[in-house]
Amino acid sequence: MDRVAVVILNWNGADMMRRYLPGVVSCTETTPGARVYVADNGSTDRSMEMVASTFPAVGCVQLDRNYGFAEGYNHAIAQVEADYYVLLNSDVECTPQWIEPVVAMMECEADIAVAQPKLLMYDRKDTFEYAGGAGGFIDKYGYPFCRGRLFNTLEQDHGQYDNQCDIFWATGACMFVRADVWKKLGGLDGDFFAHMEEIDFCWRVHLAGYRVSYCPQSSVYHVGGGTLPKSSP
Repeated sequence: MDRVAVVILNWNGADMMRRYLPGVVSCTETTPGARVYVADNGSTDRSMEMVASTFPAVGCVQLDRNYGFAEGYNHAIAQVEADYYVLLNSDVECTPQWIEPVVAMMECEADIAVAQPKLLMYDRKDTFEYAGGAGGFIDKYGYPFCRGRLFNTLEQDHGQYDNQCDIFWATGACMFVRADVWKKLGGLDGDFFAHMEEIDFCWRVHLAGYRVSYCPQSSVYHVGGGTLPKSSP
């Protein structure tokens, strides 16, 4: 069993795998007990053949069809044993030592069930990224927002969010989850298919009596729109 399983969900993402997977692997293999997995949602572009031949250390989980983001992760993670799961988008560039600070925080505070690192833009690395920024919240009207991003306004990172804090939701682009809590809550709600599933999951985490937290000592860079453009209805 792995200590940390980094699980990337793939659907016809050969180009993404070639571009970002080498960095994910190199930045993860320095963490003892951590392993990268690619779970395939019924791709037809032979991307998993490429992963298996090019990245032999990466675990491959083959699903029989496209289950979407939420249910795809449920099916994939059911086949992986670990203490912590990291749901990682295929269009994320990791940084050295990106895992240790988050896991250390969660191990020091046992009631933190879900966490995220600082999420910055891939092409503007001094700017918070739309999908998660410095941790997510939700207003009284049900509108989700992040520290570092309000609507389409993105802040530059000047260290203003370099404090660990509890948040309402962690981004599904890079979400750390305790395996026992994931299993206890039944994973993501497959009815969402894709988008908002992490907010629903974190809401259930709070209702179960756990915390969701942001760890600024870890940073990753997210392209965004790699699976679905922001303009898509």
